[in-house]
Amino acid sequence: MSKKNIVFVTGNVKKLEEVMQMFNNFYKDSVPFDLSNRNIDLPEHQGERDEICKLKARAAFDIIKGPCIVEDTSLCFNAIGGLPGPYIKWFLKATGPIGLYRMLKGFEDKTAMAVCTVAYVNEQGEVNIFSGETDGTIIEPTAIETFGWDSCFKPNGYEITYAEMPKEQKNLISHRMKAMYKLKEFLDHNVII
Repeated sequence: MSKKNIVFVTGNVKKLEEVMQMFNNFYKDSVPFDLSNRNIDLPEHQGERDEICKLKARAAFDIIKGPCIVEDTSLCFNAIGGLPGPYIKWFLKATGPIGLYRMLKGFEDKTAMAVCTVAYVNEQGEVNIFSGETDGTIIEPTAIETFGWDSCFKPNGYEITYAEMPKEQKNLISHRMKAMYKLKEFLDHNVII
């Protein structure tokens, strides 16, 4: 019997590497489904995190016509009411990690929450949403660049940023891992078995 194929829709190679490593860790290198990848330029919607992810998932399903996963990441600064939130991609593109740090220059509160929202769409087009959160602090970016805003996000309880952590360590505590683990549990109970 062949394994079910689930398509992870992302053009971000680093994100794909992280997710593949996570599922290999979750299943002790015996993932019960095939996780393939497609780079599809999905519309960038505005709104609340869950709604944005649902709209992206439906757009992906319309193209793939099968089970797929989409992910949307938010970085929410507590000092400015949760912004940039789901618009972090555009803020990061415009300012880089140093600009994100400078956005909070006039605020005493440098705390932030990293949020990963994942949508799984089944064969029938039904969407299920899972999210994971990691609290932390925005600091002056480290010299180490991995991807995105990792170099300026220091998770609570650690003295180093995501960028300074070995991938394996980051993947044990990250917002993405927390969301993907919830997805794994859903797949175990509703899809794979």
